[in-house]
Amino acid sequence: MNSSVLASSDALLSKARGMLRALQATSDKIEASALVSHDGLTLASVLSSEVNADRFGAMCASLLALATRAAGEVDRGELRQIILDGTHGPLLLTRAGDSGVLAVAASPSANLGKVILDARKTASDLAGLSQIA
Repeated sequence: MNSSVLASSDALLSKARGMLRALQATSDKIEASALVSHDGLTLASVLSSEVNADRFGAMCASLLALATRAAGEVDRGELRQIILDGTHGPLLLTRAGDSGVLAVAASPSANLGKVILDARKTASDLAGLSQIA
Protein backbone atom coordinates (compact mmCIF):
# COMPACT_ATOMS: atom_id res chain seq x y z
CA MET A 1 0.00 0.00 0.00
CA ASN A 2 1.27 3.48 -0.75
CA SER A 3 1.23 6.61 1.40
CA SER A 4 -1.92 7.99 -0.24
CA VAL A 5 -3.88 4.95 0.97
CA LEU A 6 -2.34 5.27 4.43
CA ALA A 7 -3.24 8.96 4.45
CA SER A 8 -6.88 8.13 3.76
CA SER A 9 -7.30 5.87 6.79
CA ASP A 10 -8.02 7.65 10.07
CA ALA A 11 -7.57 4.42 12.05
CA LEU A 12 -4.13 3.78 10.58
CA LEU A 13 -3.07 7.39 11.15
CA SER A 14 -4.21 7.13 14.75
CA LYS A 15 -2.08 3.99 15.15
CA ALA A 16 0.86 5.80 13.54
CA ARG A 17 0.53 8.70 16.01
CA GLY A 18 0.42 6.18 18.84
CA MET A 19 3.64 4.60 17.56
CA LEU A 20 5.28 8.03 17.43
CA ARG A 21 4.19 8.78 21.00
CA ALA A 22 5.54 5.37 22.08
CA LEU A 23 8.86 6.14 20.39
CA GLN A 24 9.13 9.44 22.25
CA ALA A 25 8.25 7.66 25.50
CA THR A 26 11.37 5.48 25.11
CA SER A 27 13.57 8.48 25.87
CA ASP A 28 13.10 12.01 27.09
CA LYS A 29 15.93 12.87 24.68
CA ILE A 30 13.67 12.37 21.64
CA GLU A 31 12.13 15.78 21.09
CA ALA A 32 10.04 15.37 17.93
CA SER A 33 8.95 12.74 15.44
CA ALA A 34 6.89 12.54 12.28
CA LEU A 35 5.86 10.10 9.57
CA VAL A 36 6.22 11.87 6.23
CA SER A 37 5.09 10.53 2.86
CA HIS A 38 7.55 10.36 -0.02
CA ASP A 39 5.75 13.30 -1.62
CA GLY A 40 6.15 15.49 1.50
CA LEU A 41 2.80 15.11 3.27
CA THR A 42 3.12 14.88 7.07
CA LEU A 43 0.89 11.88 7.80
CA ALA A 44 1.31 11.76 11.59
CA SER A 45 3.47 13.77 13.95
CA VAL A 46 4.41 14.64 17.49
CA LEU A 47 5.94 18.08 16.96
CA SER A 48 6.08 21.26 19.00
CA SER A 49 3.62 24.00 18.13
CA GLU A 50 6.48 26.11 16.72
CA VAL A 51 7.11 23.60 13.93
CA ASN A 52 5.23 24.02 10.66
CA ALA A 53 4.39 20.35 9.96
CA ASP A 54 3.70 20.95 6.25
CA ARG A 55 7.01 22.71 5.63
CA PHE A 56 8.90 20.15 7.75
CA GLY A 57 7.37 17.28 5.78
CA ALA A 58 8.24 18.85 2.44
CA MET A 59 11.85 19.44 3.51
CA CYS A 60 12.24 15.87 4.81
CA ALA A 61 10.90 14.43 1.55
CA SER A 62 13.28 16.64 -0.45
CA LEU A 63 16.25 15.55 1.67
CA LEU A 64 15.29 11.91 1.23
CA ALA A 65 14.96 12.28 -2.55
CA LEU A 66 18.33 14.02 -2.89
CA ALA A 67 20.13 11.59 -0.60
CA THR A 68 18.62 8.63 -2.45
CA ARG A 69 19.98 9.98 -5.73
CA ALA A 70 23.40 10.72 -4.18
CA ALA A 71 23.60 7.19 -2.72
CA GLY A 72 22.76 5.80 -6.14
CA GLU A 73 25.53 7.81 -7.77
CA VAL A 74 28.13 6.08 -5.61
CA ASP A 75 26.42 2.68 -5.73
CA ARG A 76 25.38 2.46 -2.06
CA GLY A 77 22.22 0.47 -2.71
CA GLU A 78 18.85 1.35 -1.24
CA LEU A 79 19.08 4.27 1.18
CA ARG A 80 18.00 3.28 4.70
CA GLN A 81 18.78 6.28 6.86
CA ILE A 82 20.11 9.84 6.86
CA ILE A 83 21.67 11.36 9.97
CA LEU A 84 21.92 15.15 10.14
CA ASP A 85 24.06 16.33 13.04
CA GLY A 86 23.22 19.84 14.24
CA THR A 87 24.46 21.83 17.20
CA HIS A 88 21.07 21.31 18.88
CA GLY A 89 21.11 17.56 18.27
CA PRO A 90 20.67 14.99 15.52
CA LEU A 91 17.82 14.60 13.04
CA LEU A 92 17.36 11.09 11.67
CA LEU A 93 15.39 10.30 8.54
CA THR A 94 14.68 6.57 8.39
CA ARG A 95 12.85 4.87 5.52
CA ALA A 96 9.54 3.41 6.69
CA GLY A 97 8.79 1.11 3.76
CA ASP A 98 6.16 2.32 1.32
CA SER A 99 4.63 4.45 4.10
CA GLY A 100 7.32 7.10 3.77
CA VAL A 101 10.05 8.28 6.08
CA LEU A 102 10.26 8.56 9.86
CA ALA A 103 11.86 11.81 11.02
CA VAL A 104 13.22 11.85 14.58
CA ALA A 105 14.86 14.83 16.30
CA ALA A 106 16.82 14.25 19.50
CA SER A 107 18.71 16.37 21.98
CA PRO A 108 22.52 16.65 21.72
CA SER A 109 22.93 14.52 24.85
CA ALA A 110 20.93 11.61 23.43
CA ASN A 111 22.63 8.25 22.99
CA LEU A 112 22.74 8.24 19.18
CA GLY A 113 23.04 4.47 18.93
CA LYS A 114 19.87 3.97 20.98
CA VAL A 115 18.02 6.62 18.99
CA ILE A 116 19.05 4.90 15.73
CA LEU A 117 17.90 1.49 16.98
CA ASP A 118 14.60 2.86 18.31
CA ALA A 119 13.99 4.80 15.08
CA ARG A 120 14.67 1.74 12.91
CA LYS A 121 12.29 -0.40 14.99
CA THR A 122 9.56 2.25 14.85
CA ALA A 123 10.11 2.75 11.10
CA SER A 124 9.72 -0.99 10.60
CA ASP A 125 6.52 -0.99 12.68
CA LEU A 126 5.17 1.97 10.69
CA ALA A 127 5.99 0.19 7.44
CA GLY A 128 3.96 -2.74 8.75
CA LEU A 129 0.89 -0.54 9.08
CA SER A 130 0.62 -0.37 5.31
CA GLN A 131 0.61 -4.19 5.22
CA ILE A 132 -2.54 -4.48 7.36
CA ALA A 133 -4.79 -2.10 5.46
